[in-house]
Amino acid sequence: MSGPATPGQGHDHGQGHRHEAGLDSDRGPSADASVGKAGLNDLPALGIVQAAVWQEAYDGIVPPEVHAAFQPAAFAAGWRESVSNPPPGVYELLVARAGGQVVGFAAIAPSQDPDAGQTTGEIIALGVHPHGRRQGHGSRLVNACVDRLREAGAEHVAAWVLVPHEQTRAFLAAAGLTPDGAYRDRVVSPDGATAREARLVAHIGAAPDTPAPQSPGAPPSAGPSPRSDSPPSPE
Repeated sequence: MSGPATPGQGHDHGQGHRHEAGLDSDRGPSADASVGKAGLNDLPALGIVQAAVWQEAYDGIVPPEVHAAFQPAAFAAGWRESVSNPPPGVYELLVARAGGQVVGFAAIAPSQDPDAGQTTGEIIALGVHPHGRRQGHGSRLVNACVDRLREAGAEHVAAWVLVPHEQTRAFLAAAGLTPDGAYRDRVVSPDGATAREARLVAHIGAAPDTPAPQSPGAPPSAGPSPRSDSPPSPE
């Protein structure tokens, strides 16, 4: 979903999203498929998934030296602190499993957008391994993110997606998120190159006309998130 953060670096939002990379239209359910909160033991496998997703999603978007940094160990290390010591606010890292194997991941956090309010949460990272797509994992991850945000009192959910990623936007639109007209240029390289992202939003609470005030909680402090303004790395 949005631009990558350099492996091992801190980020402004926790690891998103962004979200978007590696999400094909789901074909149908798979046996023994589940979504749950990520634990420390999941991080090596999650790193493998994220590296595969980011390498594909940011090919041709980030410079070669940044693309080369999308490595499993770097991503796993980036998430470790966030999982061990979750930052304040509504933050959670989820993994999708097929049997016992991690095939996808997602992360949620309070939105840090200037115009967001305390009832707005964000899917800051989302991806499914290329070999695990079209089996419903992406939809289950999005549903789990929305359920957790709603349980925490969120009334709105947002996600930032790279403009060229039309398939990801279509996937999220099918899940109920629609563009709200907001764009941003995310720094994706040490020399200041940028990539344009579009924001998709959905109302998930009980009061559609209630404006969202200031964002709930503080942003996560670690994990390779697409929400970093520093030189990119995997989302």
